[in-house]
Amino acid sequence: MSAIHLQQEDNVAILKVDNIARHNALTVSMLEQLEAHCEQLEQQTAARVILLCAAGDSSFCVGADINAWAELPAGEFARRWVRVGHRVFDRLAQLSMPTIAVINGLACGGGLELIAACDLRVAAPKVSLSMPETGLGVVPGWSGTQRLATLMPSAVLNEMLLLGDKISAQRAYEVGFINQIADDPLAVAHAMANQISKYMTRAARGEDRAALIEALGGGLIAASDDKQEGVSAFRAKRKPQFSKR
Repeated sequence: MSAIHLQQEDNVAILKVDNIARHNALTVSMLEQLEAHCEQLEQQTAARVILLCAAGDSSFCVGADINAWAELPAGEFARRWVRVGHRVFDRLAQLSMPTIAVINGLACGGGLELIAACDLRVAAPKVSLSMPETGLGVVPGWSGTQRLATLMPSAVLNEMLLLGDKISAQRAYEVGFINQIADDPLAVAHAMANQISKYMTRAARGEDRAALIEALGGGLIAASDDKQEGVSAFRAKRKPQFSKR
């Protein structure tokens, strides 16, 4: 049975997309479960970091289940998929706790939009990303033309949106969308979560709060390409070209 599972491990909450028979495609029920879990997480005090992962080791999420939306009338398609999906992904993006996407395989369409709603992204080397909507005669409906436009260079995003091209984890890392590539992305995400959780717990107790807040911010930016670009630009005495994030 397809589902979004929620489990707690100390200060880390894990959301798992589980529809492995359909390559973790998202159904209306799964969207509703994700929204409910986000509300639950916002009300609790134990989890300080959230990991978003997927069942299996081949596909992270291939987006909306085509069997669920292909025959919907235009009005119903807009209401049940576009508006509901936007609302749920926005809720994930607006969580007060940091979120880390753990990407183990193909993330396309709504799956790519799902990881874009997270704060950090760790991917396995084999991962590929795509927006295949153009080949289906539809347009991205869950922020693919909006949120992704703030996270990726327009030239790269246009390749995906207009041509349907896939990009590798390495290229996504090089343009600043993926924060880290790792053979075991879940282990790396856990390490990042533990570091973030430690900072947040100590800050909540008032211990070196100002320093810890800046350390947390510094740690997050160091996981992106912006730090290296800033250093390189300084040394070359040129204007830095930071990623759009």
